[in-house]
Amino acid sequence: MKRIFDDWFTVEEIDTHTFAISEYGHWEKVHSFLLIGDKKAALIDTGLGIDHMKRITDQLTPLPITVITTHVHTDHIGSHQEYETILVHEAEEDWLINGIKGLTIERIRKDIARDITIPTPATFNADTYTPYQGKATGLLSDKDEIDLGNRILTIYHTPGHSPGHISIFDHKQNYLFTGDLLYTETPIYAFYPTTSPEDLVNSLERITTLKNVSKIFGSHNQLGIDPSIFLEVQEAVRFLKDKDLVRHGTGIHTFKNISFHF
Repeated sequence: MKRIFDDWFTVEEIDTHTFAISEYGHWEKVHSFLLIGDKKAALIDTGLGIDHMKRITDQLTPLPITVITTHVHTDHIGSHQEYETILVHEAEEDWLINGIKGLTIERIRKDIARDITIPTPATFNADTYTPYQGKATGLLSDKDEIDLGNRILTIYHTPGHSPGHISIFDHKQNYLFTGDLLYTETPIYAFYPTTSPEDLVNSLERITTLKNVSKIFGSHNQLGIDPSIFLEVQEAVRFLKDKDLVRHGTGIHTFKNISFHF
């Protein structure tokens, strides 16, 4: 796998038309993904906003870019202001415009500044950091399709981590991009007031029924997960339901490769 190193971002070539743009120097180890079609490109999320992502995407494609927002948490919308076309699920349209109620700027700035392991750009100042707020150019619903030109993406509404969380299936490569619905190494979070453990496990059950998935790409930690993990997800969901653990306040539940914090 080819790697292109930048002072802040790590760009990894998944295939010749798909790139991961990662921020490994931050504790959240966030991944954004650039998918290039024949006519346009899709950028799944825009990272933390500690550095300017457009500087990277400009080097990877001259095509117009549509930003597809998996959900409106700060670490996924950091460079939204750099792009003209922004899509978000209809359930989080208000969050994108007005911010998430109850999430203070002090909390956001504390989280963005902590546990950074490499030098940040001179333009970054955690004390003045302000998350993106603005109006989306388009709203997404379940089963919407986006045609990049010989590359079709299907949107799946997968709430739980947030009300308007989506996952994206790429029919050309059979990649499934799961945002914060499914990843490994650290707990999948559904303990905030704006989360729903019940919706989360239902969304996980739904994606495990998708056919022909060749690779899963979550938005944090390990880059690229084998779809065999679906079996573990199904077993974990059954266990959590049988033990009446799918509700707020039951804590952290750890399995072989995945864990949940309710």
